Amino acid sequence: MNKTCTRRNFLKKAIAFSAGTFLTSSFGYIYARYIEPRQLDVVEQTITSPNIPKSFHNVKILQFSDIHLGLSYNLPLLERLVEQMNILRPDIVLFTGDLIDIPNQYLYMEKVAPILKQIDAPLGKFAIFGNHDHGGYGTEMYKQIMHDSEFKLLVNEVVHIRLIDNSYIAIGGLDDIMLGKPSYDYTLGQLSKDIFSIIMVHEPDVAQKVALYPVDLQLSGHSHGGQIQIPFYGPLITPPLSTLYQEGMYEVGDSKMKLYVNRGLGTTRLPFRFLAKPEITLFTLKKGFLDRSSS
Repeated sequence: MNKTCTRRNFLKKAIAFSAGTFLTSSFGYIYARYIEPRQLDVVEQTITSPNIPKSFHNVKILQFSDIHLGLSYNLPLLERLVEQMNILRPDIVLFTGDLIDIPNQYLYMEKVAPILKQIDAPLGKFAIFGNHDHGGYGTEMYKQIMHDSEFKLLVNEVVHIRLIDNSYIAIGGLDDIMLGKPSYDYTLGQLSKDIFSIIMVHEPDVAQKVALYPVDLQLSGHSHGGQIQIPFYGPLITPPLSTLYQEGMYEVGDSKMKLYVNRGLGTTRLPFRFLAKPEITLFTLKKGFLDRSSS
């Protein structure tokens, strides 16, 4: 066996053991259970493309994802989140799925929509299904909440956001890959290479397939950034369809489509976060030459 690989594996195991020891300590448990999950990282990204119309220059788009109400995320946290989002004054707000952790066991369903309705986005609020939104017989519940919250739920659908000069960008959403019925050709086939497009897909790893279509930016969640990360090692585990792309910005395929994976806000399975802070992401559109770098 290669000695370098053996040494690397030893170091990974040693780091993982040290991190595990920290997390099982009193302070580590308190930090991962009660401190980091309550923090919020506002990540700012700049998206530059010649396809962005001049009138959309400096338009702000806010993405949030994976709230998972019910396990460790509660309604007061959601209220505070909406206040923080509105302070950023986004023009468009996009939710990339997983609103409630176990929909058919959640006791405060009727209180969610009045909070989400307070999100202010003058050019529109849009959402897609995550796997948890379909799970637990939650499909119709989620549809109703999004409707009452004044979000447009995109299920294999593309809409155009138009400004007063009649210029527009395209925003679309695929149904959840795991539990829904996504239609790539029907949905992404509506796009044009000359029109700036954003496609929301809950699970990020299908980006290689999405990149075969004229998509400028894919927005995903699902991974939670691994929820628990080990220094110099990365996430201990990520859900299916989020093993290739776990957090942050990527370029995918020959077209170099941008993919952004949001770490989400809540937790699932275990109510812990470590080195994977909850986040919301604020994208600023810039008209210009094709620049695949992000700020």
